[in-house]
Amino acid sequence: MRLFKVFFFVFVLFSFCQKGDAQVDRTEKKLVKWVDDNNADALTLLKDLININSGTMNFDGVKAVADVLMPKFAALGMETKWLDGSSFNRAGHLVAKIEGGKGPKIMLIGHLDTVFEPDSPNQTWRQVDENIIKGPGIADMKGGDVIILQALSALHAQGLLKDMNIWVVMTGDEELSGKPLSESKKALIEAAEWADVALGFENGDGDPATVNVARRSSSGWKITVTGNASHSSQIFKPEVGAGAIYEASRILFQFYDQLAGEEFLTFNPGAILGGTSVTYDDLEKSGTAFGKNNVVSKDVTVTGDIRCLSPEQLARAQATMKRIVAQHLPQTNAQIVFADGYPPFAPSDGNYQLMNTFSKVSTDLGFGEVGAVNPADAGAADISFTSAYIQMGIDGLGMSGADDHTINETGDIRALPKQSKRTAVLLYRLMKGIKLAEKR
Repeated sequence: MRLFKVFFFVFVLFSFCQKGDAQVDRTEKKLVKWVDDNNADALTLLKDLININSGTMNFDGVKAVADVLMPKFAALGMETKWLDGSSFNRAGHLVAKIEGGKGPKIMLIGHLDTVFEPDSPNQTWRQVDENIIKGPGIADMKGGDVIILQALSALHAQGLLKDMNIWVVMTGDEELSGKPLSESKKALIEAAEWADVALGFENGDGDPATVNVARRSSSGWKITVTGNASHSSQIFKPEVGAGAIYEASRILFQFYDQLAGEEFLTFNPGAILGGTSVTYDDLEKSGTAFGKNNVVSKDVTVTGDIRCLSPEQLARAQATMKRIVAQHLPQTNAQIVFADGYPPFAPSDGNYQLMNTFSKVSTDLGFGEVGAVNPADAGAADISFTSAYIQMGIDGLGMSGADDHTINETGDIRALPKQSKRTAVLLYRLMKGIKLAEKR
């Protein structure tokens, strides 16, 4: 039954979009005008949010950003609350919800935190020129948070929001996920189980002519290798064997040799420690190694990540990696453990249809067509946790910018009204499309 609903929803949406002409209707013009009339206030809000440090581990700062936004969602008639994050050692999440009974159930995804902790030199809004601003999180993703609010406010001003089904989730740990993930991502998954459609407001690739219809996964792996410590003159003898470092080298080379050519699959060994004795701290991502040239290595630890486009690709890659690890050199042993992380946001027909719908909105508003970002160029994001539940979704609807995660992060403030208008009209058309289905 759910599969039938997915195809029916896509068919109705496609049919609705095909019937549209190149002009916006009267309501859509009002939505656009509202955004223009209120853009100055949106810029002021964005500046205020950027000037609040909300590095992931600055819990007070993350909560302060939520404290600014929550009354604004509540003023739209949305049920708004703060979900405390102590169970996963983070500040928490902001959620806002309204259910009016018409149209699809749509979740809008943002995040409150940035990579810039209080000791970062990047702390404030700085004007570069008329259109470009430097500031912590302007593109990733406080600009996207303001776009969500502006689009919903435009719909509210026209009396439309009260009839819609919207669930906003703004997480407080997107840049550094809390543990366990079952607690950290519970709010996202709960909303995804409810929703038909997910819209993510990350920056994407910085180009407003693209959106993400897919994102690769991001999870971890750790290899521990042991060998027989002995005088180096005895290496390769039957009772001594090859040593841990040779075994680790074999494993990593065979990973590369057997898997490196697969499209959309990457696996990066980020750290390696080997020698007579090794320590490694999983939390701090650091360790020590001691060894001598005349001693056969006893221990090696290797940690890395793996990224792929679908659960099936992940399962295949992990199976190959396990098989390689199990083929030991003489007198060595090795184990690999995979860590949970961001699942893949796999491409689907529904995602592409939603992108086409958004592209039609953009064209009708005079902003041009929208295409898909190459998944190889798209990192993981919170929308990834919705993939198993929703019928369709796209990401990258946020504020255009560049140099995310660096002290030179910039945002183009011209994207703020543009993205707010496109989002407001998209939400309106999604509601209208389902209305057509209900009349049939």
